[in-house]
Amino acid sequence: MMIIDLHSHIKLTKKTVFTIEYFRESIQEAKANGLDAIAMTEHFNTFHFHDIYEHLDQHYSYKADYYDVDGFKVFPGMEIDVKFGGHILVIGTRTSILELRSKLEPHTDAEHFVEFGQLLDWCDELSLLRIGAHPFRESNSLTQHDVAILKRLHAFDLNGKDLFTYGPGMRDTVMDLAQTIGIPMVAGSDTHHPLQFGSIMNHLDSDYDKVADISSCLQEGRYQIEISPCLETKVKSANLVKKLLKQAGKVAVQ
Repeated sequence: MMIIDLHSHIKLTKKTVFTIEYFRESIQEAKANGLDAIAMTEHFNTFHFHDIYEHLDQHYSYKADYYDVDGFKVFPGMEIDVKFGGHILVIGTRTSILELRSKLEPHTDAEHFVEFGQLLDWCDELSLLRIGAHPFRESNSLTQHDVAILKRLHAFDLNGKDLFTYGPGMRDTVMDLAQTIGIPMVAGSDTHHPLQFGSIMNHLDSDYDKVADISSCLQEGRYQIEISPCLETKVKSANLVKKLLKQAGKVAVQ
């Protein structure tokens, strides 16, 4: 079995400078909460995106499709804004993620976000797992997009932050959408602070080293979602600490 969070951030905000210390703190907290792996889906237009990979390459070995952080698996990924609203999580090899990021260079600001179909075409070319993030979040819903294009996703994200914001009924709402479209629902904490790890997790049926194998596991339903009874406390605490850190000016920003 492998327990994985498929939507996680290892920077406090988009404007925060990446530090290996904050990354290590995040991984330690993830391990303490029972996780074996995460998909590192940092925002594609975060400040100095490539710094993340330069630092990880300096400190950790890359095996199969993941960084080995003292036995903990960190799979490369991104969270990408698409034209007309919505965020898409993509997960893949380090090479494929960096290649996609290069393609997205002209699309990093809101006026030039990539067409959804174009993004999915690139994902096909690069064999990337793609998940529709927080599909019912009011600020960036996915439900305005055509069913035909939503069917090209591999799953929808049952989002820890949205479960906190909108209540436990969000699980049924996302599940209904997933069943209508015909793709799975998977779990992602959407954490930006280590305290939020463990709020929601996927229990896969085996230990996987390759993103393609994780994708097959999800497509075939060989996993279970665990929602922590402490989800509300975890998300609320993470939000509060994030707010206090920003107010205190104790984070390095652009």
